[in-house]
Amino acid sequence: MTEVSEVSIPTSDGAMPALLWFPEAGDGRERPALVVFQEIFGLSDYIRRRCEDLAQLGYAVLAPEFYWRLPERTVDEGAEDMLERGVALAGQLDWDTAVRDGVSAAGHVASLPNVSGVGFVGFCFGGGLAYAVASQAPTPPRVLVSYYGSALPQLVDAGLQVEAASLHHFGTADAYIPPDTVEEIRAWVTRGDHPVQFELYDGAGHAFDNPHPMFSHPEAATSAWDTTVTFLDQQLPVA
Repeated sequence: MTEVSEVSIPTSDGAMPALLWFPEAGDGRERPALVVFQEIFGLSDYIRRRCEDLAQLGYAVLAPEFYWRLPERTVDEGAEDMLERGVALAGQLDWDTAVRDGVSAAGHVASLPNVSGVGFVGFCFGGGLAYAVASQAPTPPRVLVSYYGSALPQLVDAGLQVEAASLHHFGTADAYIPPDTVEEIRAWVTRGDHPVQFELYDGAGHAFDNPHPMFSHPEAATSAWDTTVTFLDQQLPVA
């Protein structure tokens, strides 16, 4: 059974709220943990469902609430102006502070009893944020899965490198990250000797894993999720 609880993560500005899924809590088994980095819409129902999916695989899953300092923390998925509000929220977030929060979250989950290793999974805004945190965390994650990381072009231009095994998902019809930019990202992240997998999905746009009709590409979402599960099992297996 997977249990979810509200937890607090110490930061220099106070306690950041987060959600923690811990499968079969109290069974004494060691298991790896995943930090999930949200989209621009906050800890939406969609992100929570993905956290539950990862927990069902046997991972402990921590989802920090990166908008915790802002008046609005989550965008209603039924709102007509959902995209505009999400963009506005992300624009209010200080990037460097968010990276520090991510480092704190990774350190927190690594310190929990019975956690044997840590990986990152990020979606859209969170895909880039997870990459940035992975490049700066004192103890790098063992694995990084980035779904169409929207900040990756800027992070690559800045020369940020990640040594963790990584998986990157992109749609070929992404209006925010054009094919030439995707290929520049591919060339950069595959430079080292660590395992890197790069997957493209024909006809899929940005945020294709989000089931909202504005974004959803069911075939790409299913294929990407299956690839993610396999990659995690290879690089950060649950015993």
